[in-house]
Amino acid sequence: MSGRYFIFLFGCLFTNRLLAQLPSYHPSREDEKVAYRSAALLDSTIRNKVYKASVRARWLPGETSFFYKNVLADSTCEFILSDVSKAVKKPAFDHVKMAAGLSKVMDTTLKSDRLPITDLVYPAKGNTVLVQVKGKWYNCNLSTYNCTSAAIPVVPINNSGFEHHSRWEFHDDNTASDSVSPSKEWTAFIRDGNVFVKSGEEEIPFTTDGTKDKPYGALKWSPDSKYLVGYHINPVVIQSVHHLFSSLPNTTRARLDTEEYAQPGDPFTSFEMFIFNIADKKAVKVNTEIYDFLGKPYLRWRKNDPRYFTYEKADRGHQRFRVIEVDASNGSTRNVIDEKTNTFIYEERIFTHYIEDSNEMIWSSEKDGWYHLYLVDILKGTIKNEITTGPWIVRGVDSVDEKKREIWFRGSGMNEGEDPYNIHYYRINFDGSHLVKLTTANAQHALSFSPAKTYYLDTYSRPDLPPVTELHRTSDGKLLMEVERADLKDYLAMGMRLPEVFHTKARDGQTDIWGVVCRPRHFDSTYRYPVIENIYAGPQDAFVPKTFMPYGEMQSLAELGFIVVQIDGMGTANRSKAFHDLCWHNLADAGLPDRILWIKALAARYPYVDTSRVGLYGTSAGGQNSAGALLFHPEFYKAAVSACGCHDNRVDKQWWNEQWMGYPVGPHYEAQSNVTNAAKLQGKLLLIVGEADHNVPPESTYRVVDALIKANKDFDLLVVPGMDHSDGGPYGRKKKRDFFVRNLLGVEPPERNKE
Repeated sequence: MSGRYFIFLFGCLFTNRLLAQLPSYHPSREDEKVAYRSAALLDSTIRNKVYKASVRARWLPGETSFFYKNVLADSTCEFILSDVSKAVKKPAFDHVKMAAGLSKVMDTTLKSDRLPITDLVYPAKGNTVLVQVKGKWYNCNLSTYNCTSAAIPVVPINNSGFEHHSRWEFHDDNTASDSVSPSKEWTAFIRDGNVFVKSGEEEIPFTTDGTKDKPYGALKWSPDSKYLVGYHINPVVIQSVHHLFSSLPNTTRARLDTEEYAQPGDPFTSFEMFIFNIADKKAVKVNTEIYDFLGKPYLRWRKNDPRYFTYEKADRGHQRFRVIEVDASNGSTRNVIDEKTNTFIYEERIFTHYIEDSNEMIWSSEKDGWYHLYLVDILKGTIKNEITTGPWIVRGVDSVDEKKREIWFRGSGMNEGEDPYNIHYYRINFDGSHLVKLTTANAQHALSFSPAKTYYLDTYSRPDLPPVTELHRTSDGKLLMEVERADLKDYLAMGMRLPEVFHTKARDGQTDIWGVVCRPRHFDSTYRYPVIENIYAGPQDAFVPKTFMPYGEMQSLAELGFIVVQIDGMGTANRSKAFHDLCWHNLADAGLPDRILWIKALAARYPYVDTSRVGLYGTSAGGQNSAGALLFHPEFYKAAVSACGCHDNRVDKQWWNEQWMGYPVGPHYEAQSNVTNAAKLQGKLLLIVGEADHNVPPESTYRVVDALIKANKDFDLLVVPGMDHSDGGPYGRKKKRDFFVRNLLGVEPPERNKE
């Protein structure tokens, strides 16, 4: 027996002995009534007990200073002016005199600690300030505080931001065509489904096989007017789903609503690409496959040689991504980028940025196992160099400076010993050199820059660390001053506990799984408390909060006598490719084995965590996960609340489910369906669904209901008339609390019909 195994076994035996010694927490009905009142009081009072938690800066001309507003106790406020060069701050004005001046001009009475100022503008010169109050502007002299009405000021636009459009925005089924060529010489049009180009009296028919049912269209001119790109289109009508609105006011009949809704496996409109050469008067089919997935492509013509254009193509099934270059003179093609994978390429997160002057592009890929950026030579179709590299990931590109050849980006996982999900900010050269770390504190960061990017404000926090806002110099990241630190005095005075960040090993014994823990304010560590997990295992992201969370449903639910947790298991995003790949063809897994190990490890550290009473709740994909936990892991999970779940991935929307479950639709779809496995139900289940759910069709839940009834299973069902995609709203959340109190604490909730 190895020493490590002996220690583990001893630890388990020791923990079990401790568990046997601690009694289970079972409040009386009266105690639980008090807990309900405590949770309700918390709901109404705690939200505004954290002060100075954020800084929204308005920079003055020249970036010499900025001002911001602090919200304080009892909704009072103060306005602060920070001098950047001196690294000091002071009141932005005399609040008492400002209140008097504004009260006079507005013919009302304003309090100095509750000034309803929504914006201020300091002119470049002079001793005045423009103040916006209740939608109107006033010019106030800071010497006399004489205020007069003013026109709406012209405020300089902050151009430091970087506008990046998602690739999804460039793909659509729109068949509208360009008409007049850039040279104004030619006019293109579609007649009877065919392509014609006209100049004066001359009319060129380019196609003859177009029909009403299969027309040509979506014509686009080249910048030099020599070529016209178009498509032979095979239109497909997207099938419909239906919603029955049962309880509309002032009606006596239900209303049926119908909407287009593509499900996995459904066909799409397809586009066959052609080049129409104006000089040769010929149509040439481009040497590429039919574009049959999520609409037609977006074309990028080469700036210094418009004979060539590129477009991006993600194959259906999400296992191949290409950047394809077309020679418009003959329709030949070559692949600038051709990436393939045995699992999936997360298409929505592909980043591409084209640098026209140098015929380069920046491209993101997980081909080395981590999400990184690459510099590509478009003309050669080769990778010039890795821009970022290492066992960490790029989380997003904030800006690309083509002149300085710099990329500003967010990343996570670079700092050893830190939560790998924490977002940090960086700057790096195109060639991968001169990496500048703009943030260092062990926390989640959010940056805002001054208009010229000379300075930035860094607000950082963790669930267990209140927000801190600092001013830094952009050139080297140097800290200039601490601007604000959140004030928690009143918050902590109410007995609030900060959530705990906890991590332990995944099923592979190597990878850390991270989560947070919320406890009741007045819990007694000599009792064992049931555990409730807030679950959402959608592979599109990670979901455990990483910033300070002063309040939320988890803490409110904990007040009733639970340990409430949230965990990111394997199969979710923002870690390595291998971590994410677990979801491939495998959404039913939902990282549940990792979550179970995590809760068991929490109980091993804290004997008051009762692993014999574990429940979970979730919405949408979380609804699928929570119900699935009872079906696939009944030995551990005892109760679940499942709201508007996508219980069968064949019933849900195409674009989301094919990304993770693949295409074509195979037997694994059915094998992992909660509908198929409904007869396995053990434990207690509450299903919630809105009859007007436009995200996940309500029949996804109804089919589970049908299967449970046929299997003679007991369960609870709440259908909310008129509700869209939701956890049930206030009533549903109340039923959720009652469900867990009854089934995990063994106490009947308050009888509200007697209230």
